[in-house]
Amino acid sequence: MGEELGARRAVGVIAAVALLAVVAVLALHDWSGSDPDRKQTSSVRILIGSEKFDFFNDQEVQAELAAQGLKTDLTTTGSWSMASTDLRGFDLAFPASQPPAERIRADHKITSDTVRPFYSPLVVIAHGYVADLLKEKGLATRADGSGVWTLRMDQYLKGVEAGATWQSLKPGSGPPELTGPLFISTTDPESSSSGALYLAELAYLKNGGQVVADAQGVKKVQGLLYQLTSMQGDQKTSSDGPFKDFLSGVGNPLVLVYESQVAALIAQHKPADGLVVLYPDTTVYSDHTAVGLTPNGDKLAQLLRDDPKLRQLEARYGFRPQADSAAFTAAVSKDATNPVLAPDLSAAGVAQAKVPTLDILTQLVSVAKGK
Repeated sequence: MGEELGARRAVGVIAAVALLAVVAVLALHDWSGSDPDRKQTSSVRILIGSEKFDFFNDQEVQAELAAQGLKTDLTTTGSWSMASTDLRGFDLAFPASQPPAERIRADHKITSDTVRPFYSPLVVIAHGYVADLLKEKGLATRADGSGVWTLRMDQYLKGVEAGATWQSLKPGSGPPELTGPLFISTTDPESSSSGALYLAELAYLKNGGQVVADAQGVKKVQGLLYQLTSMQGDQKTSSDGPFKDFLSGVGNPLVLVYESQVAALIAQHKPADGLVVLYPDTTVYSDHTAVGLTPNGDKLAQLLRDDPKLRQLEARYGFRPQADSAAFTAAVSKDATNPVLAPDLSAAGVAQAKVPTLDILTQLVSVAKGK
């Protein structure tokens, strides 16, 4: 009897051990990713400008990154202020232009190259009746064939320096928002790349189509930069605020934004009725530049540049992939008439101003703010 009971206990123990082994194998199989269709996922903490938040928050973007073994943890701030941000704990810094990226790379002694997966030119948005008025007064043109609008920067600056007002452009009764001095609203150049790049564009034009390269050049352009900054009063710290204000029907008649912000509306079939995109005939391209701070950050930067699926999704959010210009054209051509964009910037006659060195650009920002 005793021997029989012992044998039963032994069989029970062996069965329990076998069951635990099977469970352990199954659990190990599931956790380790031995399934060829499944990968371990690493969290990547990234610091971005607000203009890229919707892109990284897109479910298809997150799914594609997960398929590549990455999951993003997003923090937003003004691109220009990233260089002075405590980056401990971040895997990637991704400002909207190259100068702050190069500052981060130098300050943190990063040896790997920066990656510029996509870009977007700076444009000016206005309502249709405002664009028509600018065209009537010789400040804007509209191409007969393509319908692309162009802002004549020489005439605009001539009007600004002469103290032009909306009332002087349209004497008599007009829309109530068309009052006060003529100027383009921008973001704060001390915190935002688009505001700083706009100053680079103005300085280039004021300096006779030459990049400002020294203190004498800064002195030559500082009056215009201060005038066009101080007359704006309080400025938003990122490009998202002024764009949403404009879409809500408030704010200045002319607002500087990234083309990507408008292109995203078109590519996603969102309403943009009455909105006109004016391409400055000399503008600045905003090169979104990624600085990998860890190996996972480097991996994400390279995927943004090289992954075909991600490039298509970048175009859906209005960005122009550096390695796939056709993706942008395809994304915005579904509704090319409202508003009209210029997929081929050269064909539209849009020139690119050269951006000064980071030190000179910092000086331009300082004089524009009256410091």
